Amino acid sequence: MNTPYFRPIVQRNVQRSRSAVALAGGPLWFDHVCVMQRDEAPHVISASDLPSHVLDSLSGSRPSISDLSFDRPRIMAILNATPDSFSDGGQFFDPKHAVAQARQFMEDGADILDIGGESTRPGSQEVPVDEEIKRTRPIMEALCGQLDGKAGAMLSSDTRKAKVAEMALECGAGLINDVSGFTFDPQLAPLCAERKAAVCVMHSQGLPDTMQDNPRYENVVLDVFDTLEVKINELVDLGIPRSRIIADPGIGFGKTIDHNLAILQNISVFHNLGVVLMLGVSRKGFIGKVTDEPNAMRRAFGSVSTALAAAAQGVQIFRVHDVKETRQAFDMWQILESGKT
Repeated sequence: MNTPYFRPIVQRNVQRSRSAVALAGGPLWFDHVCVMQRDEAPHVISASDLPSHVLDSLSGSRPSISDLSFDRPRIMAILNATPDSFSDGGQFFDPKHAVAQARQFMEDGADILDIGGESTRPGSQEVPVDEEIKRTRPIMEALCGQLDGKAGAMLSSDTRKAKVAEMALECGAGLINDVSGFTFDPQLAPLCAERKAAVCVMHSQGLPDTMQDNPRYENVVLDVFDTLEVKINELVDLGIPRSRIIADPGIGFGKTIDHNLAILQNISVFHNLGVVLMLGVSRKGFIGKVTDEPNAMRRAFGSVSTALAAAAQGVQIFRVHDVKETRQAFDMWQILESGKT
């Protein structure tokens, strides 16, 4: 069966048509969709011709997660307590430096702090559980209870492992961000269900040490969509409600430059999953290759530009290194769109 996939053609800052439908309950809207199929050329139909369950998935408001609403683009700050992450490895390996940076991120406008103790850059090796806990526990403990007074503040644990997640949840984390899509540790998803934690399920092909060797897809956009849909349904069956699930298409995780660009150009199709969408493109290698910038620290402009393009397609959360620059860009974009200061 040649299953149809529906990519809303997102509109903004123009007069809405009478048939306009709000995208994910937010300020963006659509009145037409592009129908994508594996064996047929894409074609456009009116939103009024969509099946009712598809329309509900695309238009339904995304509930707040841990009091964090999605009425505007949200920023997840990357805090790597590692010696070998691709962009900032070693910068925040010292817990004191990491905690200071976390506080700076919050001042700069971060809504979420994503704390990780294991690099998952291409070619990286697995870090033992005890070492990962050793790297991240002091940061989690130092921050626990200090963010309660800031609206929307949330701690996130960037981990693939249940024991690390358990420690983080005990320290007050509200979100578990698993780059393996809950395929690495079979105990992680049940733990999140039991503790009523929010989760981010990311698509990846292969393990970090080999994922970029020769990634292949029949149709990268639709293959990634199918994988995420299956995993989200599995998480729901385990007892994690869709309202606590975030999906990330996994830019750079087992994907070539062309794969990454295809996903970004069609990213609004993932709203059909009916969950909050997150995107992590900050300083990644494909930006360096496209813009001829080998130094990851100098990719802020490319990263922010990509984030703005995805925000215009309704993506709700952005995982970034350059928090202040991204927040400034989002704030200015929203002012220009709304005409309100």
